Amino acid sequence: MRRARLHKEEEIQEYINENIGEYEIDEDLHHRMFNEDYYIIGTYKAEMWLGNGVFRVMRAVDEYEQCNFGERHTDFSDPEKLVNMYVYIVGEVLLGEMEEELRELKEKRGER
Repeated sequence: MRRARLHKEEEIQEYINENIGEYEIDEDLHHRMFNEDYYIIGTYKAEMWLGNGVFRVMRAVDEYEQCNFGERHTDFSDPEKLVNMYVYIVGEVLLGEMEEELRELKEKRGER
């Protein structure tokens, strides 16, 4: 069964595809790609990015944090933090689905 499309999924996948060359393919790839830099900087940009998907994003972040941490940590009143946490979550999903492609890319690059 195919999972439901995520808000801005195609955009985030494009970001991965465009930037994967800057990163070593290893167990820290997700952390480096989505946790060391912000995807969106600025409240206005974050609000525009969220658009009419804001409630889906809030629900996804809340479910992820409740499941993984037992409580919500992200401040939903800060659009920038909300967007960046959501992109972190979607990045984890998309990179997980790219496991075979990443393995092949790693071999092609000769990385250990």
